[in-house]
Amino acid sequence: MNRKNRNKTASLLCACMLFVCAMCTGCSSSDEGQRYAWPLATASPEDTVTQLFALKFAEEVDRLSAGRMKIEVYPNSTLGGDRDLLESCADGDIPFVVQNTAPQVSFMKDLAVFDIPCVFDHVDELREKIDDPLFYDRIGSVYTDGGYHLLGIADQGMRVMSTNRKVDTLDDFKGQKIRTMENSNHLAFWKALGASPTPMSFSEVYIGLQQHTIDAQENPYEVIVSNRLYEQQDYVVETNHLPHLITLIVNDAFYNDLSQEARQIMDEAAANATAYAREMSDERIEEKKEQIRKSGTQIIELDENTRNEIREKAQPVYDQIKESIEPSLFKAYTQ
Repeated sequence: MNRKNRNKTASLLCACMLFVCAMCTGCSSSDEGQRYAWPLATASPEDTVTQLFALKFAEEVDRLSAGRMKIEVYPNSTLGGDRDLLESCADGDIPFVVQNTAPQVSFMKDLAVFDIPCVFDHVDELREKIDDPLFYDRIGSVYTDGGYHLLGIADQGMRVMSTNRKVDTLDDFKGQKIRTMENSNHLAFWKALGASPTPMSFSEVYIGLQQHTIDAQENPYEVIVSNRLYEQQDYVVETNHLPHLITLIVNDAFYNDLSQEARQIMDEAAANATAYAREMSDERIEEKKEQIRKSGTQIIELDENTRNEIREKAQPVYDQIKESIEPSLFKAYTQ
């Protein structure tokens, strides 16, 4: 984090601590008990499932602790971008962070397991895997080794492709200039399909589509609609090639220093918030899809044969990721 961002973060955290002191001032009765407040930060805008996840967690912590524990949510990169937040969380400066798994891979390489393409056709299959106790414990260990404690995993559904060229078969991907994140696994996947992936700043995507610098892009439905990308696209193709997962994490040392009662409250609050965020994600996706259809943009569902062909083409990416992560984690996710 640069000095400017650190100063801004320090100022806001001081404000949060003043809030803590104000709360504690009125706690003269031993029956009330000590009260606490902590910051939770995201790099996402407020009208997102990420924000809903964070706010619901804060609400549940407050409810389950009868107001003794408070979470103050700072959205929209108020306390820093994704990398800043991960570093601050690891250092213990910001206890709680809610964010997508993509920026976490550079901190915890085994999270590249979520870059394995086309493992699941539908979000329900993905959630069943995430909630499997064996798999969840393995992923939890990855975060623990990184200095974090994983409280919950929600999602924004699956990532899909929007394009100006109709896609019905594998051949239709060939030559399409598609914007991707700057992630070697993502780039390798689209190259395997014969497309021409182009890393590009997200702020340039709308203009790139408008000026035909790129033909296509890929994102969850919520991002496609909130940024009006569908306005420049004739089709949305339900490739469902990757999940868009959202994690709720806390500094591991901070979590373990809490009382058993406080940890139980955190765990229950996170479980409730996860279920809520998933429910909201499903509702919002249906709303977004309806908005896209009304605009005249067509939504295409790929047939099973095409999905199987995509998986076959993506095999080199599977192998590439398999070599870079813990083998047992790869097996637990893909089988």
